Amino acid sequence: MGLIRTAAAALEPVSLAEAKSHLNVIDDAQDTLITLLIGAARKYAEAYCGRSFITQGWRLTLDAFPCVLQLERGPVQSVDSIIYTDMAGATQTITAPASPDYAIDLTGPLGRVTPGFGRVWPIPLPQIGAVQVNYTAGYGDAAADVPEGIRHWMLVRINTAFENREEVAVLQRGTLAALPYVDHLLDEYRTVLA
Repeated sequence: MGLIRTAAAALEPVSLAEAKSHLNVIDDAQDTLITLLIGAARKYAEAYCGRSFITQGWRLTLDAFPCVLQLERGPVQSVDSIIYTDMAGATQTITAPASPDYAIDLTGPLGRVTPGFGRVWPIPLPQIGAVQVNYTAGYGDAAADVPEGIRHWMLVRINTAFENREEVAVLQRGTLAALPYVDHLLDEYRTVLA
């Protein structure tokens, strides 16, 4: 089984201007660094949550059809195509699968697809990578579509990385105290696979 991103998001959930405002940076000298920190915070949060924030394309490759196709990195917006190699070795494409042939549930953090009532999956050639599912995932096309808790977490992490540019902070005096609520901002968006 393999999952790859086929189309990256067009923008970040937090803009450079928003990050600079949060950091109280008024010049352009640090723009490259801040842009890198925005991307790093987003990548970490997406990986931790197991989700896509801004609309992006994904392809799931399987050896055969399972009873239920589970589509990770949601929320899934649409199932674009199901491609499989049939028993004759020919590639078959099901574009925009829909009811009654397929039952599609996109209401949770994982999209799910099954054959419709009384139907079965097509029989693919028994070889590795015989089935591919292409789908679109993310909260939407705009940064404002991403939940506020995720965006707030990103701003806090960007600030922390900007102020402490090394892996460890070295202090002459004082102690570092973690703010436990910050990491918990992502908890309600975390997808845990069984």
